[in-house]
Amino acid sequence: MRIDKFLKVSRIIKRRTLASEACDREKVFINGRVAKPGSQVKEGDIVEIRFGEHVTRFRVLKTTEHAKKEESADMYELL
Repeated sequence: MRIDKFLKVSRIIKRRTLASEACDREKVFINGRVAKPGSQVKEGDIVEIRFGEHVTRFRVLKTTEHAKKEESADMYELL
């Protein structure tokens, strides 16, 4: 699954366009490497998002095309 879509479906970032912009600005990393909006993410990957001084790290637990609000938190685990 594309990282920009994963960030939107999991509700980590509210809109896919914002997720794409974060990737374009090199704020998103997958397993320590800068992620482009089309970079593929799979179960077990470690994703890091940097916004200013705030850094969020999480492990991808599952990738699904659609998720209800209640299910979206089950897609990742904060580290």
